[in-house]
Amino acid sequence: MLIRACTFTRLCPNCSGEFSSIEAVVLHLNSQSTCWLHEAHPQQLPIPPGFKNLFDRLQEDQYNYQREVNTYYPFHDEGEWELARFLVKNLNQMQIDKFLKLKWFNTRPKPSFTSKDQLLDWMDTLPCFAEWKVSNLEFTGYKTIRPIQLIWRDALEVVKQLSPHIVNVRNQREYGDYMSADLAWKIQDCLPLGTMQVPIILGSDKTPMTRTTGGLKMHPIFITIGNLDSEFCVHPDYQTILQAQLWHKCVDLVCTNLKLAAKTGCIMPDPSRFIHYVFMPLVAHVCDLPEASMIAAISKTTDVWDLNKFQKAAKAVNLSGVHMPYWHDWIYACPSVFLTGEILHTCLKLFADHPLNWTKEVVGKPKLDARFIAQHKRVGTHHFTKGITHVNQMTGHEHRDIQCTIVASIAGAALPRFIRALRALIEFIYLAQNPVHSADTLMSMAQALSDFHAFKDTIIEAQARRGKKGSKEDFFIPKLELLQSFRGTVERLGTLMQFMVDMTEYLFVRTNRRANNFVEQSDSIELFNLYALLHSHGASLVNVISTEDEAVTTINLALSWISRILPDEMHSVHGPRPVHNHFLKGILSGDALTAFHLTLTLDFKSLSPTDIHSAYSLIDFDQALSQFIGHFSFSTSEHTRWDHRYGRFSTWKKFRLQLHSAIQPRLIMPSRVVQAYPPGESFPLGNCDNVLVNITGDDGQITTCVAQVQLIFQPNLPRASNLVLPSYLCCPLLYIQYYHFVASPNDRPELAMWTVKRSYVEDQHGKHRCGGVVPLTSVMHAVELIPEYGEKIDENISSAICLESYDHFFLNDFADKESYHTLSTEFA
Repeated sequence: MLIRACTFTRLCPNCSGEFSSIEAVVLHLNSQSTCWLHEAHPQQLPIPPGFKNLFDRLQEDQYNYQREVNTYYPFHDEGEWELARFLVKNLNQMQIDKFLKLKWFNTRPKPSFTSKDQLLDWMDTLPCFAEWKVSNLEFTGYKTIRPIQLIWRDALEVVKQLSPHIVNVRNQREYGDYMSADLAWKIQDCLPLGTMQVPIILGSDKTPMTRTTGGLKMHPIFITIGNLDSEFCVHPDYQTILQAQLWHKCVDLVCTNLKLAAKTGCIMPDPSRFIHYVFMPLVAHVCDLPEASMIAAISKTTDVWDLNKFQKAAKAVNLSGVHMPYWHDWIYACPSVFLTGEILHTCLKLFADHPLNWTKEVVGKPKLDARFIAQHKRVGTHHFTKGITHVNQMTGHEHRDIQCTIVASIAGAALPRFIRALRALIEFIYLAQNPVHSADTLMSMAQALSDFHAFKDTIIEAQARRGKKGSKEDFFIPKLELLQSFRGTVERLGTLMQFMVDMTEYLFVRTNRRANNFVEQSDSIELFNLYALLHSHGASLVNVISTEDEAVTTINLALSWISRILPDEMHSVHGPRPVHNHFLKGILSGDALTAFHLTLTLDFKSLSPTDIHSAYSLIDFDQALSQFIGHFSFSTSEHTRWDHRYGRFSTWKKFRLQLHSAIQPRLIMPSRVVQAYPPGESFPLGNCDNVLVNITGDDGQITTCVAQVQLIFQPNLPRASNLVLPSYLCCPLLYIQYYHFVASPNDRPELAMWTVKRSYVEDQHGKHRCGGVVPLTSVMHAVELIPEYGEKIDENISSAICLESYDHFFLNDFADKESYHTLSTEFA
């Protein structure tokens, strides 16, 4: 077992005095004669030997003298470095060789590296602080066909590269990140004064090595810290006692120094060169049920074990036989705490395996498919062109998209009690995904789960829960039982969204694709790229964390750093891109809470009212615009001689709407496209989306309405005209058609949704939809309407004409998490 020598922990990080133990250092810092001035403003401390941040240590590399002359050494310049980085990250060794032998190089300069071997050798010279090691493992009394080799890095050194930052907890009690939850406070009470925690989150998976390896498998382990946004998942199925013991032995070796740091602490610098005395408790190991059983060292099956007496004795008390799990000497670690539930494997897989199958049985597969096929297509939402029942393998994203519409879609085709049970379970899943929890949201989660259990009997009565031998009359579903632990997990560890899995799924896929050379230099490449970028521009190697209360558009710390100091070089940093912030240059609503974006390129540059009547089939456009001008002329006292009947109009077919998160106001959400396409070949009745819009009446009262955007336009004047348009005509306008509310959520408790109906008027044009003109900035939210299909859907209705073929709709509050929060709280 590897134990690092930690002699540097006896040095005071402030005065550099030497002490006999780390405990003596802490007593010195806490004493009345301390050298540490607690009341003083934070200051950059002198860095003792061995206490340098990541980029400081880069300058100690053996080739640093060469990089003083050429930042990108051993490569010739930045361009050659980019080529080398591209080749190594995207091509295998054979492809790199073929590339370097192309005849194209016969007439052009070749790169400094002439072969893939030389290129890889140069990559190996890049600084690497957590070196890869190979250890041979043996089991006493057992021989293996092949040697058991563990390829690993010291987990403590990996953690030191993750650059933890101090996390402050808000004054009010909220359950957000780990540092705001109960466990963090309980552990902190046990630690010396002035120390901080770096909470450890692990993720692992059994991944097949598919390239000519004879069916070998590897078990990559990923690590992150709770001070950062993290996403992890695992889903292997371990079968034998020896495999489980081997797995625990390997993880124990990798995490040896982390466990030492959890017990006695260690001193490490942050990116700003401030020294912290940190402890590293294990707070989460995210996995599915089979692996959780293996990690907890309990038996997950009742099959007969053909093993020795020890194994039989272990089975008798529901233990797997692993007597030394990796966490046994990790202080504060308990599997009942760190084996957390997470959204993908617990919630979305639960929905796919059970509620979705129950719905197929109750509604019928053809009926269910017809309702999803006919749904209106919205940009950014998956549309199931062929239905949802024929696909056996779906991604978590597809399961999530089905959740968004299934409740409203099956209204009329299933019993109200069944729909109520389904809604309660989906509501629980939505609430579980809150990035921040309070006592109220935790109570709502508990109530949603209680509602499901109150109405689940209708699932048994409909014989919707089925197994291999027919209908089942029980709810022995482990994932369903796990939902009861979510509230306690949030209270102990913070929101479950810390343990989301999208990024780690990507890491698993990437590792699997590159299984033959998964011990690659990707981390060294990205670290060196960031260092070279900063050094070549003379930028500081200290990441000064921005503490301004500004809007958040990115979770990529490196990208956030570069965007502040070298905004023109953001393309050089790989990773999740920031959300485009339309609040900076877009059109803002009056309260500045909503931003709008229209392209500079017009879809129609100059249309007359007659052209609009013909292209958009809007027979009352003139009348609606006239009423708009009259209303604003009266309310603003801005009058105009411009006659809209002879005017010209620029039009767009779509606009973007961007909001701050209703749950986390500092977070800027990705923009949503709102369509307003005229009738055409693909959409004979047009393709128009729905929005919530604020309408100001003649009495000055503001009313929130649901409306369909039919036209986006703006009046324009000829260049030779001497007219000046009033302010209310100088901004983009919308022609919308209204709905009115006919039922509240309480009227149909199984749906708990608002019901709206198209509004009609009758005038000289006959009976037609009620329309009006409003400023673009009056829109407050994009919404989704699901038609009230009834018991059976018309077979002639397609997604192209769905919205135009019905008059009654459900205002879907499950369209996305933001819509759920807005419609169930603020709008209600």
